[in-house]
Amino acid sequence: MTTLATLLAALTITFWPQGEDGPKQTWTLRCNPPAGTLLRRTEACRRLAELRNPFRPVPRDAVCTEIYGGPQAALVRGTFRGKRVWTWFKRRNGCEIARWKRVAFLFPPPGTP
Repeated sequence: MTTLATLLAALTITFWPQGEDGPKQTWTLRCNPPAGTLLRRTEACRRLAELRNPFRPVPRDAVCTEIYGGPQAALVRGTFRGKRVWTWFKRRNGCEIARWKRVAFLFPPPGTP
């Protein structure tokens, strides 16, 4: 498992609290050492280090509940553990809601600087 001291990450997080047609907010996060504009950077890096593959998409063959979680959307791009990241997070069904919740610490409440 990756530790906070060895976690390499350079991410840009764009968050649309009202859906992709609404206003957006963007933050950056760097780990090792923690830096960027995301609040609670050290905690975010620590939590990312604990996750095995936080940006893995929902498998195509996954059976998901048809529950709508809201219009919120987020795009995470950059590098993580030496690999390129460019992935969307949405709340369109139960699987995507669960995926969102795993990394919700990357999406601060709307209006947060």
